[in-house]
Amino acid sequence: MIEQRAETAFSILMAGFVVILVLTNIIGVKLFLAFPEWLPNGFFGEPITLTTGILTYPITFLVTDIVCEVYGRRRANLMVFTGFVMSLLSLVLIQIALAVPGSPVWPSGNPNYATVEAMQQAYDSVFTLPGILIFASMTAYLIAQLMDVRLFHFWKRVTHGRHLWLRNNGSTMISQLVDTVVVNSIFLSFGLGLPWDIVAKIIVAAYVFKLVFAAIDTPFIYLGVALLRRYIGADAVEEAAEEAL
Repeated sequence: MIEQRAETAFSILMAGFVVILVLTNIIGVKLFLAFPEWLPNGFFGEPITLTTGILTYPITFLVTDIVCEVYGRRRANLMVFTGFVMSLLSLVLIQIALAVPGSPVWPSGNPNYATVEAMQQAYDSVFTLPGILIFASMTAYLIAQLMDVRLFHFWKRVTHGRHLWLRNNGSTMISQLVDTVVVNSIFLSFGLGLPWDIVAKIIVAAYVFKLVFAAIDTPFIYLGVALLRRYIGADAVEEAAEEAL
């Protein structure tokens, strides 16, 4: 019974992780202004534009740390690699959906678009992802998530299983720094050709956002771990903790 509950909970966590990751790739094509007028003049020198993927992506690190704490490194790495493969699969399916021709009756249900060409253009603008962005995001994701798992267990060994807040924040803040630098350096500098001074400002702004989220999610990892342990049972949790160390 305990083993069945553990597997059920892990399946739900993995499904949630994959869904959030895939949605991050889809919604991330929208850009928004972050840290705008309310900051003092000269803080960043100008309003900073960030991708909306930054609103959901940090949640994946919270889920990864919960799995690390309860199930151990091997399950966490399995979830990371599964997310990577499912993300690539979703991108392939999106490309197929973009390639199939639109029907002439498609615009009939939307008065904002008069022709199928206009509908297709609107569809393409939402789902078309630049190749350099895909490469940057997937590379940064895999490096950062695997680093997060490794660092989490490093801090767990150092603290002898105490101070969950330390390994949660310590692993996330370092891995998110790597993720932010890698994805923005590849996409903004090499992909879009932006000058490095602007890229550096965007990296700092994105990382500040992720630091704030990492601090905010601390009570949620305690809550998630507590609920998961209660659902699974103490024996299974202790066995997973031994494997994690």
